[in-house]
Amino acid sequence: KRSKLKTYADILKALTPRGSMKPTHIMRKANINHNMLQESLDFLIKQDMVEARTVEKQRVVYSITRRGILVFKCFKKLEQQPLSCLLQ
Repeated sequence: KRSKLKTYADILKALTPRGSMKPTHIMRKANINHNMLQESLDFLIKQDMVEARTVEKQRVVYSITRRGILVFKCFKKLEQQPLSCLLQ
């Protein structure tokens, strides 16, 4: 089972290079079910890491914010070098 932190990182990773995405596409890229996606997106929106926009007749798309990109980069760095922050 994935941690919530890893789930959030997977969602941010899915959004990073793509601009705006529909929920279904995020679900596929992040390998996550709809309920977990919605819960995670709600959290990420509250943290100002993801934003939701309504386009063409009630369709909602999501995109990563600058803060979300920054947090994702930090997560990636920690994942690659987990002890580097302790050595400074």
